[in-house]
Amino acid sequence: MPELPDLTIYLEHLNQRLAGKKLVKVHLASPFVLRSVTPGVDAFADRRVVSCKRLAKQLVLGFEDDFFMVIHLMISGRLQWADTFKPPPKRLGLAAFEFENGTLLFTEASKKKRASLRLIEGQAALEELDPGGLEVLQIDRPTFIDRIRESNHTLKRALTDQHVFAGIGNAYSDEILLRAMLSPFKRPSAMKEPELEVLYNACCEVLKEWCDRLREENGSTFPKKVTAFHDQMAVHGKYKQPCPVCGSPVQRIVYAENEANYCAKCQTGSRLLADRSLSRLLKDNWPKRLEDLEG
Repeated sequence: MPELPDLTIYLEHLNQRLAGKKLVKVHLASPFVLRSVTPGVDAFADRRVVSCKRLAKQLVLGFEDDFFMVIHLMISGRLQWADTFKPPPKRLGLAAFEFENGTLLFTEASKKKRASLRLIEGQAALEELDPGGLEVLQIDRPTFIDRIRESNHTLKRALTDQHVFAGIGNAYSDEILLRAMLSPFKRPSAMKEPELEVLYNACCEVLKEWCDRLREENGSTFPKKVTAFHDQMAVHGKYKQPCPVCGSPVQRIVYAENEANYCAKCQTGSRLLADRSLSRLLKDNWPKRLEDLEG
C-alpha cells in the first residue's frame, strides 16, 4: 500500500499537472469504485483544481466551491498520467479523470476491488473522513511522545494506526523500528523517554530520507513504479536476507494480510518473536533465540 513518502511524491506531481486546471469529465469504468451517492460525477465537470493534499493515506483533489475527490488506493490501487485523453484501461482501469491538459488514470491490480473514490461536497463532509492521526513530520518530539503513550498498542500497531499517526504503514514502520533498534512488539507504556525520543527521530529521518530518495528517482516523470517493496529498504520484504546493520538474517512475522520484518539481533536482543501460525504448529520446537534458529 502506498504510504507517506510515496503519496507525497504523487501529490507533488499532481500539483504540478493539475493546479488551476479544469476537469472535463469523469469516466467511470467500475461501478464498485465509487463509494458515495451525492454529489454525482457530473457536478465536478468544468470545475478547476484548487488543491491536492493527503488525508492519512487518502489523496484529496480539491475543486472550486468546496468539492472534493477522495481517492484511497488501498493495497493495489495506482495512478497514472497521460498528456492526452486516454480511457480507463480495460483490464485494470477503475476511472479516468479527463482534464483540459491530460488524463489521470486510476487503476487497481487486484480482483478484490478495495480501492475507492468518494465525491464530497463541503469541508465538514471531508473532515468526517479524517481518522485523526497526527502528521509526524509536522509535530514536535513532546507531542509525538504524548500521542504514542496514549495508545495501548504495540509500537508496530501504534505507528500504523491512522487514528494515532497519519500516513505510516506496514513498510515504513519496519524501516523506522530498525533505525530506532526497537522491537515491533514493545509497548510505549514500558518505554522510557529517551527510547521514545530515538523513535521520534527515526520516524523523521526515515520518512524524510525516503521522500528525498523517491523524489530523486522519479525526477520530472510521473511515478510509475509505486510499491511497498524497494530494493534499498533495510528490512521490509527482506526475509532471510542479511540485516545491513549486523548481517544477521532478517526475521518475519505474518499476521492476517500484514507482516512485520525485523532483525532479532538489532531489535529484540536475539530473541525470535513468535509467529502465531508457525509457533502453534511447532509448539515446543519453536526456536526462542536467533542462535537456536541458526543451529
